Amino acid sequence: MISSVDEIFNLKRKPPLNQFESVSAIIEKVRNEGDKALIDLTEELDGVKPEYIKCPEEEIDEAYGHIDDELIDALEVAKENIEKFHSIASVDRDIRIDFDYAILGKKYVPLDSAGIYIPGGRASYPSTALMAGIPASIAGVERIAACTPPDRNGKIKPLTLVACDIAGIDEIYAVGGAQAIASLAYGTETVKKVDKIVGPGNIYVTMAKLLVQKDIPVDMPAGPSEVLIIADEDANVEFIALDAAAQLEHDPMAISIVIVTSEKMATEVTMEAKKITENLENLKIAVAGIDEAIEISNRFAPEHLLLMFKDAERYLNKIKHAGSVFLGEYSPVAAGDYASGTNHILPTAGFARMFSGLSVETFLKHITYQILTKDGLKKIGDSIIKLAKAEGLPVHAKSVERRLKGE
Repeated sequence: MISSVDEIFNLKRKPPLNQFESVSAIIEKVRNEGDKALIDLTEELDGVKPEYIKCPEEEIDEAYGHIDDELIDALEVAKENIEKFHSIASVDRDIRIDFDYAILGKKYVPLDSAGIYIPGGRASYPSTALMAGIPASIAGVERIAACTPPDRNGKIKPLTLVACDIAGIDEIYAVGGAQAIASLAYGTETVKKVDKIVGPGNIYVTMAKLLVQKDIPVDMPAGPSEVLIIADEDANVEFIALDAAAQLEHDPMAISIVIVTSEKMATEVTMEAKKITENLENLKIAVAGIDEAIEISNRFAPEHLLLMFKDAERYLNKIKHAGSVFLGEYSPVAAGDYASGTNHILPTAGFARMFSGLSVETFLKHITYQILTKDGLKKIGDSIIKLAKAEGLPVHAKSVERRLKGE
């Protein structure tokens, strides 16, 4: 199972262009037919007849009675850590600077609304409600909506409802897949459109986000999932295999890459992985030195990067492109997935080269402002007038000249 570096870069990480056609058709159907399309597509694609589109408030209240107190406590622990990290990481960014010619500033304001996609088809991820809902609440978003696929009974799973409630999500819709993204982007009779869409999903959800972003912003392409593990011969082989196998649980298109420092270790990881799972098609194991492995990782730009070698923290500044980094044998990817406090909504398919993971900033935009006195305008007025005339905009120039008339 030992792979070459070329094999790693030949992995299919982006959707085939022909699949965009079917997703585009789903989006158009939702835009044209609204709620009817959501119901029809859920029956056709998911094999489920939804009991409702918008979850009734009483069902959210009743959901708590179906969940063990220990599981609710686990959600609360995760919430506390996510809230703590994202609150501290989102210090006041507003600035106001007094220059010799003007006061210039920048103020941050939250989006009015945001839509969250919570996976729930092949697997249910109530943790995503916390990962997106909590930063949105900290940012001050007024209306937070979520879409998640209904279960076989046509309802939303109680654990997901409880997680949404704990995260402060205002509206919960029983809609999944590309049709959910379309409903959040354009609205239907029941689903209210939002100002931005966030959240991970399968290849169809990701394609839908890429298609609707011509009309509405999205956070990033986030799915299918992937991990790259770099380990030396002192690392625990079982831990390596477990993290690699864990990533493959997400989706048939999920990818796990392991780079170790010897062929002996590559063989050991392979054998250990076979004990854990039969799903090894998307597991690639290569051999390289630590420095070369870091270079490979920066080229690959993985969603999750796990460093399991001596003095790994010394290499942190060499990491240029990764969604989230996990250092040391006791920092499994699952920690970030659930309860350490960082975020599991991260860029995939190489998009970590230009996108960051979800944070409070995802739900904020900034507005700049300036305050000039007459003396301040006089200091830069001549430059403004000359540049405006050079660009063929005489009224721009005149708007300054008239203010400075008589100076």
